[in-house]
Amino acid sequence: MKKKSMLFVLAVFLFFLITSLLLIPKANAIPAFARQTGQACAICHFQHFPELNAYGRAFKAGGYTQIGGQSLIEGEILSLPSTLNASLVAKVRYQKTNGKDNDGATGPTNGSKGTNKGELQFPDEAALLIGGRAGEHIGFLLEAGLTPGETKVTDSAGDTVTVTETNLFTSFKMPIVYGVGPVNLSVIPFTTDALGASYGFELLNTGAIAMQRVLEHAKWTTAQRYIGTTDADTAKAEGLAFHGATDFGPYMSYVRVAATPQFMGWDFGAGAQYWRGTGKSGGDTYTHADAWAIDAQAQGYVGLPFGIYKNTGLPVGVYLTLGDAKKSNAGGTANLFNSSTNKDKMAWSVLAELGVIPRKASVSVGYLAGQDRSASGATANNYKQNAITFGATYHLAQNVRLELDHSILGGNYYKLPANNREADGKQLTTLMLFAAF
Repeated sequence: MKKKSMLFVLAVFLFFLITSLLLIPKANAIPAFARQTGQACAICHFQHFPELNAYGRAFKAGGYTQIGGQSLIEGEILSLPSTLNASLVAKVRYQKTNGKDNDGATGPTNGSKGTNKGELQFPDEAALLIGGRAGEHIGFLLEAGLTPGETKVTDSAGDTVTVTETNLFTSFKMPIVYGVGPVNLSVIPFTTDALGASYGFELLNTGAIAMQRVLEHAKWTTAQRYIGTTDADTAKAEGLAFHGATDFGPYMSYVRVAATPQFMGWDFGAGAQYWRGTGKSGGDTYTHADAWAIDAQAQGYVGLPFGIYKNTGLPVGVYLTLGDAKKSNAGGTANLFNSSTNKDKMAWSVLAELGVIPRKASVSVGYLAGQDRSASGATANNYKQNAITFGATYHLAQNVRLELDHSILGGNYYKLPANNREADGKQLTTLMLFAAF
């Protein structure tokens, strides 16, 4: 049954791949920022969206204010595009794991529910993005979720329960940017329900922010996602607040330092992240954060001995991450990213992506090694995890792509049947259609 499911996924992917090779579509630039700038989507992205290249980083660092494709409404201290730009972003996924579900009575039952049976998530995500220029030095971006979200709260009995969220104002930022010589200085008020403190400002493709990554299997390819700094359950954040009724004191702090040099035609990036402090966020409960991460990337072009694409070479990206969430202090406020009082939560990863057909198709391979004593089912001797991930992407258009990921999990955590064959197994396959209109 498992082999048939895998063959089905591969058959669907190959069908779309062969069809799109035979009927190569025109690459249209239609999302919000492409409309505002009059530039094709590929101008800002390396290999495929949402990865950014140097031009895309400059546009984002400039607060989304660059124009070119639309007329302006201008007056005294007024500079607005004549059109309010919007995009519809959607993900449709099919996921399959190879575990068995334990019914608690008769023992494990092969693939009886959820992803063990095979799960079509339609949509996995859907959002209306509205954004762009709001003034000469001011931009904005609003993400309005179109599907109900979920959040974990503590009820009156002290139990943690999951409730449905109906708030459509899920993430918002308003960069205020002024150039001082060659330097852009920014103040960015922001709020997000699930993207973390790094949503305020992030430029690298290493997974430092959840939505800016190479592959969909983020937990098994980036250290930040593994230790939980970009996990939706722990990544609610607000940067600057103008809501007088919210008690924000004291503060938790987030610091990001990064450099993006160019060398011999290659685009490099390296940086560090730091989360620290104890504070309140939208309530009376104190929350503590203590984590750090280091990441680096290199993006460029390499030649092949066959003379293919000899003028430009093939695009290659390499991404490295290392992260650590400190263990919680017994009797104190638990670390938001690691509830264990025994071990730090740690991970490192390396991921490489090769564009086999430039701006059209890519293949990837990545490895992650981590330890998580706070994971459900972890014991004193079974808390180490690792993963090797294979990925492939194909563009039907610059703003529509297919992605196939397959992760193989290992480590002593999965030696326990309750964490392996009686749960979600140790293989995850995802076939995804990702589009922005």
